[in-house]
Amino acid sequence: MATKQKILIVDDDENIAELISLYLIKECFETMIVGDGESALAAVESFDPNLILLDLMLPGIDGYQVCREVRATRQTPIIILSAKGEVFDKVLGLEMGADDFMEKPFDSKELVARVKAVLRRYKPVTAQPAVSNDKRVEYRDLVINQTNYSVIYMGKNVDMPPKELELLYFLASSPNHVFTREQLLDQIWGYEYIGDTRTVDVHIKRLREKIKDHEDWKISTIWGIGYKFEVKGI
Repeated sequence: MATKQKILIVDDDENIAELISLYLIKECFETMIVGDGESALAAVESFDPNLILLDLMLPGIDGYQVCREVRATRQTPIIILSAKGEVFDKVLGLEMGADDFMEKPFDSKELVARVKAVLRRYKPVTAQPAVSNDKRVEYRDLVINQTNYSVIYMGKNVDMPPKELELLYFLASSPNHVFTREQLLDQIWGYEYIGDTRTVDVHIKRLREKIKDHEDWKISTIWGIGYKFEVKGI
């Protein structure tokens, strides 16, 4: 019998949390509910969820800080649930490392669909099979290996969430090829992703913070179109 995937629900509104839990249990997920940030961080360790549904407005430690602290040690997928629907809040949540953002009130079927979509996209590093032909691209001072999900930049390992690494690998695998934001969404997040192209911009911004422009290569913006991994001399 297959082991149920575990969803941690972090929301101080008990009614909303219980309703979410009922929908997910109906879809054969195992759930755990906590109502504050400190309990959420403890539950991440004890419950070891496959995905976290995280409200932003929590007593004590808020959702942003919870997201930041989880991301410091784990790549567990996080979907933010918030009544705050401003673009700033969505972008900030994604910059903290969240995988998706849903504004309250939300449709229960859409929530379940997003949970399933994020779980399909997520592949833990430990689950990567050992293969001889590594999915790897290498440039001077940069090695991106999608087989073991590692990036070495200027001789040092760089920690980054799976989607950031997959985006960097995809761009670097096709040097000087321009991709639209829609193409990158399709390739990295999948056709079923429910989101907008701002997600790509946020991930590119985070990549540029970690991987600076090199004299031989850089991530270039093609205004009005999208992005490319620009390499000199080819």
